[in-house]
Amino acid sequence: MGATVRLALIVALVAVALVGAIMFWFRATSLRVRTGPGPQKLRRLADVPAEAWTRLQGKTIFFGHQSVGSNLVSGLQELEAGHKSLHLNIVATKDANKIVGPMLAHAPVGKNHYPESKIAEFQELLEGGLGEKADIAFFKFCYVDLKKTSDPDALLTVYGKAMDGLKARFPRVAFVHVTVPLRAPEKGLKEGIKRLLGRSPELDDNRVRARYNHLLRERYSGKEPLFDLALYETLGPEGLRHYSLRNGQEVPVLVPSYTDDGGHLNPMGRRQVAEQLLIELLDLAGGSP
Repeated sequence: MGATVRLALIVALVAVALVGAIMFWFRATSLRVRTGPGPQKLRRLADVPAEAWTRLQGKTIFFGHQSVGSNLVSGLQELEAGHKSLHLNIVATKDANKIVGPMLAHAPVGKNHYPESKIAEFQELLEGGLGEKADIAFFKFCYVDLKKTSDPDALLTVYGKAMDGLKARFPRVAFVHVTVPLRAPEKGLKEGIKRLLGRSPELDDNRVRARYNHLLRERYSGKEPLFDLALYETLGPEGLRHYSLRNGQEVPVLVPSYTDDGGHLNPMGRRQVAEQLLIELLDLAGGSP
């Protein structure tokens, strides 16, 4: 056997072994679905009596957001169009002078990648007049606001201090805390190679987002209103939780069928999550049966 043939054979064997290792690693760390202790039962609009919506429709709500929030607003509008008993007055504004009656006002706040700017503008809007008109107020961070290099503990400290100040100044307003949205894992061989090389940016970033969400739940769950956006992003229509593994740790991920680009919510995703937001706002308004 010539040297050239032997070299080609060695290269082929190495390539086969490498591909096999990548595929084994990819299967070991790819998307998984949590099946136990059983599916989480989600409440649906169909289960809400028509008359229960009256209380929510009489409230003035302000929602500050960026792009994923716009997805949720679109989901709310689509649900409203398909539900004859639901009549939300959804208005794009953050001008307190334009809020003259019950409505769900919404608008961008802050700048993406700078979560403190969202906290600061939300404060400014409430102190600039919205605090005197809103019954319910909340804003959300975007997934780009927390990444591998972020400090979720420090961010929660800043957020908590700001919210404590707003609650003291506007005790009549129900402030809702919102978990940070997630991203879906990348698909295919490319992601398998990244994981084999110890690089999985989406999962590393999601792990930081999950840390912040854990801290937020720990501080507010069962004590103050909290909309667990991240949780609903991980639950498929069947109520099963989606996650991936990173260094043996479960990392929650956005359900892949809920997104077309890995982060923003597509029609299916936005309706799924917006439905849960509507029902939780209804609970807060005292309209649930």
